[in-house]
Amino acid sequence: MNILLFGSSGSAGGSVLRACLASPLVEEVRAIVRRPLPLVHDKLHVFVHGDYLDYTQVTDAFMHVDACLFCLGISATQVSGEPEYRRITHDFALAAANTLRAHSPTAAFHYISGQGTSLNSRFMWARVKAETERELIEGFDAVCWRPAAIDGEASESAPWVYHFIRPMFRLLKPFRSLYVAGEDLGRAMLQATVENVHGRVIENAEIRDIAERARTATR
Repeated sequence: MNILLFGSSGSAGGSVLRACLASPLVEEVRAIVRRPLPLVHDKLHVFVHGDYLDYTQVTDAFMHVDACLFCLGISATQVSGEPEYRRITHDFALAAANTLRAHSPTAAFHYISGQGTSLNSRFMWARVKAETERELIEGFDAVCWRPAAIDGEASESAPWVYHFIRPMFRLLKPFRSLYVAGEDLGRAMLQATVENVHGRVIENAEIRDIAERARTATR
């Protein structure tokens, strides 16, 4: 598979990147980033790009793609308000999905959302993510992933509090609805692509189930 990846410098995206590079299913990973990645790998092709609403300068990255794994995101605590959060969470994702459809119309689109996402939530982030999920599913038959606590890569872009609570995430490992290893999230996305999953939401416990199927399939 040829994979297009967003958010590879983040905690979740960095883990997904490593899962893709380790997978025998993946021939090439194309990572769209704002700054060069420190990681070098034979499978990895990095596209440095600054405008996440206009991809005309990097259309090659979107051609002959089997799946786009959209792991780009930001905490609501790291933005000035809803307009900025909506631009990053909603607008960037829709722009990527539209460009993918234009250049690889049969490719799967996978979007990392979050546990607690709901149109009726009192939290702004949950409503914006729910709107984004709805538009991606209705318009692009996307798969929307709702992980709980992601035990992912260390990332400079993560909220400062994340660096303190991350070591505690593994205490939640026995609880299938509350914890997922970052690389398992990547394995699950790849497996869902192989299984031709489309147009639905996948919650944390099922993410772990799919990741276990992926490990079994590659043994």
